[in-house]
Amino acid sequence: MLMRTDAFRELDRLAQQMWGTAAHPAAMPMDAYRSGDEFVVHFDLPGVDPESIDLDVERNVLTVRAERRSAAPEGAEMIAAERASGTHTRQLILGDTLDTERIDARYDAGVLSLRIPVTEKAKPRKISISGTGEQPRQINA
Repeated sequence: MLMRTDAFRELDRLAQQMWGTAAHPAAMPMDAYRSGDEFVVHFDLPGVDPESIDLDVERNVLTVRAERRSAAPEGAEMIAAERASGTHTRQLILGDTLDTERIDARYDAGVLSLRIPVTEKAKPRKISISGTGEQPRQINA
């Protein structure tokens, strides 16, 4: 069997595996949004054993670390390896308005979901204003 190789195509394929593309990032893809009084983040981690997921928060930096093991048994001859295996890490810088002491984490169907409550000091509140000879009134802050 004769196979023709293109060095540039191979280099492009390797670069896409290392750094990903806009449509398929190499790092764990995520969605993040604010819903009411909490910040929600979803990470795609298909094929990852929940026991291998490690979450760490230090100085408002959230680190997610997960390991995906190769599906091939030890000593098997690999024909094609397009699914990334190994340890994957992603870091998010969380604002001071989030309560990192009360993060709720769940892993279901290959998706790691984090719910981070907004701190009380970041929520809207009413401030009382008093003036000379008037009754105090409230305005929204």
